[in-house]
Amino acid sequence: MSGAVPDFAGLSVAVAGDLVADHYLRAEPRRLSREAPVMVLRHLSEQLGAGGAANTARNLRALGARVSVFGLVGADANGRELLRVLEAEGLDVAGVVVDAAWTTPTKTRVLAAEPRRSPQQVLRIDREPAQPASPTQRQRVAEALRARLTTLDAVLVSDYEYGLVDEELALVARGAAAAGRTVVLDPRLAPERFRGITALTPNVGELARFTAVDAHRLDHPGELRRAARAVLEQVDVDYLLVTRGNLGMALFGEGLPEPGVAVEASGEGEVTDVSGAGDTAAAVFTLALASGLAAPEAMRLANTASGVVVMENGAAVCTRAQLEGALPKSPAPGLLSTSGRP
Repeated sequence: MSGAVPDFAGLSVAVAGDLVADHYLRAEPRRLSREAPVMVLRHLSEQLGAGGAANTARNLRALGARVSVFGLVGADANGRELLRVLEAEGLDVAGVVVDAAWTTPTKTRVLAAEPRRSPQQVLRIDREPAQPASPTQRQRVAEALRARLTTLDAVLVSDYEYGLVDEELALVARGAAAAGRTVVLDPRLAPERFRGITALTPNVGELARFTAVDAHRLDHPGELRRAARAVLEQVDVDYLLVTRGNLGMALFGEGLPEPGVAVEASGEGEVTDVSGAGDTAAAVFTLALASGLAAPEAMRLANTASGVVVMENGAAVCTRAQLEGALPKSPAPGLLSTSGRP
């Protein structure tokens, strides 16, 4: 392992998928309500940030890549603010479709803490579209991405189950992979539509859904290997990177040892917030593969970056400086255990 972070500044990457507005409402506890057995909070501040595929895009940009975003927002206040946030961070949003018939998915997280204490999430309220993305909406986003493929080094598709990631985007993604681009899917549903792309980056729960296996069984290396092989055969991708929470990550695929390659979770101290850690992992793994790194080293970088962002509140990003600072202390990959231990 080289221990070096490549220069990602020369890479042009597209993120296509479900754009989510992350709304943070910060408050401090005052007393118990006399009306009901609930806590009364005093409003302090609120902020709208980027979630879902938009957070994935922010992570790519934080590491220096040129990033174009392709997705769907409503003609509502949250959609307008989300685009403003992305533009302010240097992201190209020309490929984002604004549709008055769409409601921008918004996750409101209420964070509460006494003065000088770390805020804790006490409530989440989701505002969602009444229906999944329509065929017309999906096609508009897919066509916008197709028109830019010749300018791209990599494509990262981020599925948050709002209906945008379907056959239309899959067709464009497969074409990009056939043309030699690095194409990665961070999947939620039906990854078989993306046959022939470079990699999938599911978490253990998603892998369990794809293979109809109880997620707790996948803590066992043998069960994890069997599930991974089943997905690799079904979807025909080069690599399958499985994020495993506090067990780290495991990697399977082309040219790798049969048992698979694994790495322990990176990071020091107590985990603060796991929101968006999967976005970070997918972003860094994509950049590393596109820059020419071997897949195990790409996994190590992704694992290191994930260990950085879980120490912060909300959907955070890992900068190049943070990644370089954390990498020397991060665990190195090795063979996935062949024993009954994770």
